[in-house]
Amino acid sequence: MADTGFRRSLNLFDSTAIVIGSMIGSGIFIVSADISRTLGSPGWMLASWAIAGVLTIFAALSYGELASMMPKAGGQYVYLREAYNPLSGFLYGWTLFTVIQTGTIAAVAMAFAKFTAVIFPAFPEKGIWLDLGFISFNYTQLLAIGSLIFLTWLNSRGIKSGKIIQNSFTVTKIVVVFAFIIIGLFFVSNTGAMDINSAVFWKAVSIKDGNIAALSGIALIGALGASMVGSLFSSDAWNNITFTAGEVINPKRNIPLSLFFGTLLVSVIYILVNIVYLNVLPLRGDADGIGVIERGIQYATNDRVGTAAMTQLFGSSAALIMAVFIVISTFGCNNGLILAGARVYYAMAQDKLFFKKAEVLNSKGVPAYGLWIQCVWASLLCLSGTYGDLLDYVVFAVLIFYVLTILGVFVLRVKRPDAERPYKAFGYPVIPAIYILLATFIMIDLLIYKPNFTWPGLIIVIIGIPVYYGWKEWNKHKETK
Repeated sequence: MADTGFRRSLNLFDSTAIVIGSMIGSGIFIVSADISRTLGSPGWMLASWAIAGVLTIFAALSYGELASMMPKAGGQYVYLREAYNPLSGFLYGWTLFTVIQTGTIAAVAMAFAKFTAVIFPAFPEKGIWLDLGFISFNYTQLLAIGSLIFLTWLNSRGIKSGKIIQNSFTVTKIVVVFAFIIIGLFFVSNTGAMDINSAVFWKAVSIKDGNIAALSGIALIGALGASMVGSLFSSDAWNNITFTAGEVINPKRNIPLSLFFGTLLVSVIYILVNIVYLNVLPLRGDADGIGVIERGIQYATNDRVGTAAMTQLFGSSAALIMAVFIVISTFGCNNGLILAGARVYYAMAQDKLFFKKAEVLNSKGVPAYGLWIQCVWASLLCLSGTYGDLLDYVVFAVLIFYVLTILGVFVLRVKRPDAERPYKAFGYPVIPAIYILLATFIMIDLLIYKPNFTWPGLIIVIIGIPVYYGWKEWNKHKETK
């Protein structure tokens, strides 16, 4: 197929839809349960979401400068390569492919399939469709992989096909989530939840082996940092628009604006959704409680806080309503992730640091081979069942690269002082420095309080070092043949 070059088809609305659609998946409807168990306080739970939102916006404001300087396909991979060296860029691309992008795609696809099973019982969540004795595959995996194949095929048909799906599903999910917020804030019958939550609003507690202990001082700060695994993961993927810079119209203007508008809107939505939870459900609950009120946010069944809140709003039809929404949300989210990810592998392949076929654009102007390579690996993660474990490691690895990339703003101001910067990082140097300091503190906190989440992610990054040099040697070997 002919390499016809990328086609600039994404305007500001399209770009913002990719930011929003890639960020909002299913996390906002689940992770508040774990955050509430970690902190035991409505006020501190909101603080966890607010800090994550502020950090995300600060990062987006800083990335705008890099995006306007280097509006090239690959985005963050290119920024790291140019600020430091090819190894830095490769380690990001390696981690993105092995864990960050594909692991997220697999998890979102599985969430899509599980909630589709609620709507269509013909796809039972635990029903086995193939049993080989030593390994078996269920209908959820089959449906998840089917959705990945369909979205990959759709995006291989050109950027316009991908953006139509992205815009449609993003607009739909925003309309639905705002309807949920309005109903939850203004039309809910009095459950007494807000009175209960107000009484313990800033009284943080830890719960361990059934024992409750007050949290304060260093312990509270540690718990707050640890709780942000969920809020930061739910706020991630906003940087995906930088991967598609080669297809954005006027990228020097539209990428910085889409980063700001998208992260701001999603951060506001997340805070409002959590306020709805607190308006409808008590935060503290009983793991053995019978109803949604008794279980509270902390012990919502299967951590599905969104469904528990829906039950209070809509009664017995709540599970079906939430399932429909999450199916829409996850399908649109994965479309954005699939669309964007292949552009990083394209940039890596051009640098001879990924499979050569990934740099080939098809007749529609998209890296189809990169899309299908990504699909295969994400599908294997769906079958392996390890995607959930991989996602536990994502936040720490993601923070490492976010910090390095924003530090790159400072580095490039020194290395390339005369480079064109149509947009300069808002609040430089204060806002980028605040992000670097806070994110570094959170990483240290996670190393101390959640080592099981952090060391594996760090190991995955480190494994990329011998892979990089091995790949370089392989290229040399091929060239000398």
